[in-house]
Formats: sequence, C-alpha cells, structure tokens
Amino acid sequence: MVESIVLTVTGMKCGGCESNVVEKLSSLEGIAQVSASSKENTVSIEFDAEKIDLSTIQRTISDAGFAVNLE
Repeated sequence: MVESIVLTVTGMKCGGCESNVVEKLSSLEGIAQVSASSKENTVSIEFDAEKIDLSTIQRTISDAGFAVNLE
C-alpha cells in the first residue's frame, strides 16, 4: 500500500543537501518517490508501508545530518 507524507526537515541549506536526502531515501527498499526543498524545509515521500516504516525514513534523514520535526 503506497502512502504519501510530507516531513518538515531542517538543516538543508542548498541543492546539495536536497540531493543528499533524496539519494539516501531513494536507496531504501519501499521508497517510490522522493523530493526535497531546502527553501520550504520539506521532504515529500511516497512509500510502500508494507516494506518500510516511518521510523526508518526518519532515522535515514537524521543519519544524513538533518533534523526531522514531527508535529
């Protein structure tokens, strides 16, 4: 089942940061599509909830050096 989520991610300052997040998430099994915006501090993700969970996505972003803000 494909789900969509938009996460608030702080610490991205440029296109290189965006690319880093997109690359890290895209390498995970279950990720269908990713886009990141440093201007809006968002990461939009489509993922298969049967293959990957939100905590793995959050940890991957954190491991890349960025903060995920859950509200």
